[in-house]
Amino acid sequence: MVETMYRKIGKRWFDFIVALTAVILLLPLWLILTLLVRFKLGAPVLFRQQRPGWHGRPFFILKFRTMTNGRDAAGNLLPDADRLTPFGRFLRSTSLDELPELLNVLKGEMSLVGPRPLLMHYLPLYTPEQIRRHEVRPGMTGWAQVNGRNTLTWEEKFQHDLWYIDHHTFLLDMKIIFLTLVKIVQRQNINQQGQATVEYFHGSSQNQPHE
Repeated sequence: MVETMYRKIGKRWFDFIVALTAVILLLPLWLILTLLVRFKLGAPVLFRQQRPGWHGRPFFILKFRTMTNGRDAAGNLLPDADRLTPFGRFLRSTSLDELPELLNVLKGEMSLVGPRPLLMHYLPLYTPEQIRRHEVRPGMTGWAQVNGRNTLTWEEKFQHDLWYIDHHTFLLDMKIIFLTLVKIVQRQNINQQGQATVEYFHGSSQNQPHE
C-alpha cells in the first residue's frame, strides 16, 4: 500500500520539494556557471533538445551547453569531439551541465530518478519491452547510471531501466540518489571507451532485418 502511494502521489511530491530546495540552495552556483558558460562557450547558455518523456510525450530537456558551435568550411557542425572543450568536459564529468534539469523536474516533465530521457528518433527502434521505459517519468539519474552508466551496452541499460520500473520504491530512489552523488565525486563512467559522447542507439539485434 505504501509503495503504491509513493508511486502514484509521493514520488511527485518528493521530486518537487527536493528540486525546489536544490534550485534555491544552488542559485549562486547556477549564476556562476551561467556566466562561465556564456564567456567560454557563447550563447545560448542553455542547451534545449526535444526528448520523449512520460508515455513518450515530447518535452524540451534543459542543460548547460558543453560544446561550441564550431563548423567546417561547408557550414556543417564539427564532430562532437572537436566541439567539446576542456571546460565542457569538466561540466560533464561533474554532471554540473545537468543542473538545469531541475527545472524540468519542477515542471513535472522529469523525475529525480528514472530512466534517462533519450532521443526522439529512438522511439521506433525500441522493442515492445524496451518501450516500457516510458511508463514512468524520465530521471536526472537512474538505476543504469549507478550501475555502469556509459560503460554499459544499450541492452544492459534498458535491462536496468525496466528493472527499476518494476521495483522502484522510496528507499530505492534514496539509494540511487546517494550512489549518484558518490559517482559524481568519483567522476566514474562518464564516457564510453573511445567516444567523446554516447554512441548512438541503432536498435537491438532483434529489431534488425535478417537476410
